Amino acid sequence: MTINRRHILAAAAASPVLLAGCASQNLEGYASEKPVLDLARYFNGTIDAHGIFQDRSGQIARRFTVVMVCTWTGDQGVLDEAFTYSDGTTQRRVWRLTRLADGRYTGTADDVIGEARGQTRGNAFQWNYTLALPVGGSIYHVDMDDWMYLMDDRVMLNRATMRKLGVRLGEVTLSFTRRAP
Repeated sequence: MTINRRHILAAAAASPVLLAGCASQNLEGYASEKPVLDLARYFNGTIDAHGIFQDRSGQIARRFTVVMVCTWTGDQGVLDEAFTYSDGTTQRRVWRLTRLADGRYTGTADDVIGEARGQTRGNAFQWNYTLALPVGGSIYHVDMDDWMYLMDDRVMLNRATMRKLGVRLGEVTLSFTRRAP
């Protein structure tokens, strides 16, 4: 067996392992997880969040807190987010969500290009959207793959991967805590 043939065989044998590492999560895999996430129930009232943005090297590039005031009327929800960053700057994002059939949701916000689309299964919510991200006087359109996991009645964890033209730019990690009524 020549060296080239050995390399090809080794690459063929390793490729399923390598491809598995590139596979994305499967929302259906969370269908039986508890507690079951109902976005209208969880995002109702005031929620505090603490988060970080890590660049592609894993370095924490930004820390922030968020106070969210959330309300629902029927299948329509408003999530009013007030961000405060560690450098003292602030930002506001107001999500307008619509609950559809089969655990599906759509959402809009002023800095979201088009419409966000997502779905719940079990304790998880996954959605995708394009965010108009201001960076140093420019606006970049970045693709967000956003996953939320309900831990209990008060705590939800959130991890979102940010990409531009398919290149991973970094990750946002948040911990949400519902205030007691």
